[in-house]
Amino acid sequence: MLNFVLLVVGFVMLVKGADWFVEGAASLAARFGIPQLVIGLTIVAMGTSMPEAAVSITAALKGNAGITIGNVVGSNIMNVLVILGVTAVITNVAIQKSTLKVEIPFMLFVTAAMVVMGLTGNEIRFIEGVVLWALFLVYLAYLFHLSRTGVEEEEEPAHAPMSIAKCLLAIVVGGVIVVLGSDFAVDGATGIARMIGLSERFIGLTIVALGTSLPELVTSVTAARRGNAGIAIGNIVGSNLFNILFVAGTTALITPVVFESAFVIDSLVAIAAGVLLWLGTFRNKELRRPVGILMLLGYAAYFVYLLA
Repeated sequence: MLNFVLLVVGFVMLVKGADWFVEGAASLAARFGIPQLVIGLTIVAMGTSMPEAAVSITAALKGNAGITIGNVVGSNIMNVLVILGVTAVITNVAIQKSTLKVEIPFMLFVTAAMVVMGLTGNEIRFIEGVVLWALFLVYLAYLFHLSRTGVEEEEEPAHAPMSIAKCLLAIVVGGVIVVLGSDFAVDGATGIARMIGLSERFIGLTIVALGTSLPELVTSVTAARRGNAGIAIGNIVGSNLFNILFVAGTTALITPVVFESAFVIDSLVAIAAGVLLWLGTFRNKELRRPVGILMLLGYAAYFVYLLA
């Protein structure tokens, strides 16, 4: 019963926290005239990736960095196939030109780079962590340039006036509630799964990955339903980049990150998911329901593979 209670409480916190988080971020963007895509790629993406960072870095400090790749890759697959898939089924999600031309290709590049790093010695070492961090700084510089020059955006709905202090408070409080909610949900779901007798690897690549991706899910769906398309897409692409460059990169700076051979297929699935996102939005400049359904079917096939 305790596990079920944790699961329910976690989901309630996630939904409410995401609502405040998106409202605060969107209002902050409107007040400063910052494109919502930039807010989605930075504050929202990094905020919703806090569970992945906390899990991986804490594990590394405790001498157990082996879960990092599974956590990062599993979350990235779920981010695209499940979260954007569910979001697209609910509503069409517009995508910006810069996301199509720069951010998604860069996401594919850094995922492929992580695979190459992992295959050379079956681990990601300190020097490779430095390379990932250098790419992270390049990405931050690009975001700074994007915020200065602006990006083309669809007309966004008007937001009620909110002071800067209230915006920041909504972002911080919403973010904390989202992270705590995901922690409760993961604990509850993991406890239930272990009672059923599911394996640790299966739990790690599915339930824990889903748990640490729940903030992205509720935030993206909430943003899309509110009409904040820039936040919805930017959140996922930014989170995936943050997971690889910051989470895996920082963990590698602490201790070598084990890259098991089984993760090659998982990483290729992550790349394929990114290609599907790119091709599925290239023509119409938005993510539509048919592509969303295809994404969900793709994850269902991957889920069956994990069960085998």
